[in-house]
Amino acid sequence: MPEGDTVWHTAAVLREALQGKTLTRCDIRVPKFATVDLSGQQVDEVLSRGKHLFIRTTGASIHSHLKMEGKWQVNTRPRRPDHRTRIILENNDIQAVGTELGTLEILERDHDQDVVKHLGPDLLGPDWDPHRAAQNLTQDPERPLHEVLLDQRNLAGVGNVYANELCFIVGRRPTALVSTVKDPLRLAQRARDMLWLNRNRWNRTTTGDTRPGRQLWVYGRAGQACRRCGTLIESGDRDRLANLGNLADRITFWCPLCQP
Repeated sequence: MPEGDTVWHTAAVLREALQGKTLTRCDIRVPKFATVDLSGQQVDEVLSRGKHLFIRTTGASIHSHLKMEGKWQVNTRPRRPDHRTRIILENNDIQAVGTELGTLEILERDHDQDVVKHLGPDLLGPDWDPHRAAQNLTQDPERPLHEVLLDQRNLAGVGNVYANELCFIVGRRPTALVSTVKDPLRLAQRARDMLWLNRNRWNRTTTGDTRPGRQLWVYGRAGQACRRCGTLIESGDRDRLANLGNLADRITFWCPLCQP
């Protein structure tokens, strides 16, 4: 599942493949921008901001958001696109393909950051400020913790995997109120540490163990034994979470003993 670390890593791969090179092909398969051709323009910069990715050329900015299923792939040999393809960029050396992108648009380069100006401090960005992030997290103490962590206006880059794992780390259930978190600054710092340590790999770990099946504390482990106490991990479905607004869109996981 793409989260801030995935987008940061994706930007690094695209930067290595595209930056400083001239596009020889630009095929955009989104109706609104299908006539845009950036061929002949040089890619000047590739950057990420939270879960947003920007490929800046001489005169434009390609903005994409991976959402749940999207990805960018770099190929050394051109591959035949399929119905999931949203954009193809090529230079003399590689082909970069964006598939199932939740958002893909061409923006004016000078104003491309307007679409992310609402975001909180970027966990992997130069604007990271743990004190500001902690303040953002606690500005509405009656909101559920899981919902607050997913709100990109508070801090940018946390998705559902990290939100569940962070709830476990601080010993609070996803439905617990933010006011019950004893040390919001520590929570913000742990969030940043998790993403920072995973920024250079595709298979993330929050436990520190990279072996298959051992990477996560609670996410995706409903019915399995808690790694700390052995209690079976529980999960919340959409029906049980229907009265919690945005939480209904994200399945939650917790240990009933470690997260009272």
